[in-house]
Amino acid sequence: MNKETCAPLEMGEILNGEHTEWPLFDVTIHGGKLESTKLLKRLVCGVKHLPLRLRVSLEHNTQKSVELGVRIDPTLIWNKECVIEGLVSAEAITQTFETLLYST
Repeated sequence: MNKETCAPLEMGEILNGEHTEWPLFDVTIHGGKLESTKLLKRLVCGVKHLPLRLRVSLEHNTQKSVELGVRIDPTLIWNKECVIEGLVSAEAITQTFETLLYST
């Protein structure tokens, strides 16, 4: 992936995958296709410069999302917790992942 762009990841692709020494964050974005894609693009923009690897799954099944407690479209889940709700800015995503990265 070109580090100058913020294109969404392809399924199975790991952002910063070449840095195997960095922690891997497996996250799932729950929500509709359009909103999930927007959040995914902002997510890549917000974390591509951080020392972490990122693998993202998209979940569009409403029933599964509701069972996990998802209330807002889109929602990002990490370690079975809602860490981002709604279509937040790339800057807010950066702050969230800096907190997650340096608290693990």
